[in-house]
Amino acid sequence: MIKKKNTKRYTEVSAWGKYIPMSANKARRVIDQIRGRSYEETLMILKFMPYRACYPILKLISSAAANGSYNMNFDKRSLIISKAEVNEGTSVKKMRPRARGRSDTIKRPTCHITIVLSDTSLNEKYEEYRRKPWALMETENRRY
Repeated sequence: MIKKKNTKRYTEVSAWGKYIPMSANKARRVIDQIRGRSYEETLMILKFMPYRACYPILKLISSAAANGSYNMNFDKRSLIISKAEVNEGTSVKKMRPRARGRSDTIKRPTCHITIVLSDTSLNEKYEEYRRKPWALMETENRRY
């Protein structure tokens, strides 16, 4: 059963990378460094880190930011990485010939990466709206 990911509807955007051909532990090593940081700081960190996992994560983060700026009109300067997780995917199995006509399996691990960006400028407005929705409506409907 596939469960839908829960995100705050108006303040968060996300991007999922599935079946990325690398170990989940190697991707987690990079994800742990960027969790909770701003978008611009994350891009700078990922460009100068010496790991192979940085490039697909960089592409996912820029894709999530593009989703936010295009679909939700978010400002890229106010985005932070609110959630970043790596899960193990299926292993690609290949056969390798060995001595005496035997064979061994080679397992190439894959992983699924989830990146959720939230807009800090909209978070305050959203929380205020959840507490008092009538207060914001009154201020918007006022005539000056």
